[in-house]
Amino acid sequence: MNALNKKKELEESRKEMTGLQQMLSIIDGGTPPPIARTLGFDLSEVSHGKAVFTGMPGEKHLNPLGTVHGGYAATLLDSALGCAIHTVLEPGERYTTVDLNIKYLRAMLPGMGKITVTAEVVHKGRKIATSEGRLVGEDGKVYATGNTTCVIY
Repeated sequence: MNALNKKKELEESRKEMTGLQQMLSIIDGGTPPPIARTLGFDLSEVSHGKAVFTGMPGEKHLNPLGTVHGGYAATLLDSALGCAIHTVLEPGERYTTVDLNIKYLRAMLPGMGKITVTAEVVHKGRKIATSEGRLVGEDGKVYATGNTTCVIY
């Protein structure tokens, strides 16, 4: 079976899965999205209405000021917030982000250790879902918070 046929088969099987089943398949050895490999973060936990990502900010994430670029935090928060919503989808439902709000509370530095981003669904209706999350360092400090609104179709 060539790669294109395998991809189509996977997409067809995913249509029959709930969002939580899809997320669990990634944790159980499925292929993570390319953005996770690019920025070096992992989906480490999912349950109904919740997603947890971990990462290790390093030199490759620095901005010109020598701190970790805010886009790194935003991407991890966006991923966790969206995946939390993904876990509450019924088979065949899809979503896309309407807005993303990030509050940066303190700078991240290379060598600070592992960060954990935890996001949970606040509301899921027929057309709109919202979630909120926190980015926390190994030191227990909150470095950023975020929330999102997604449209379900």
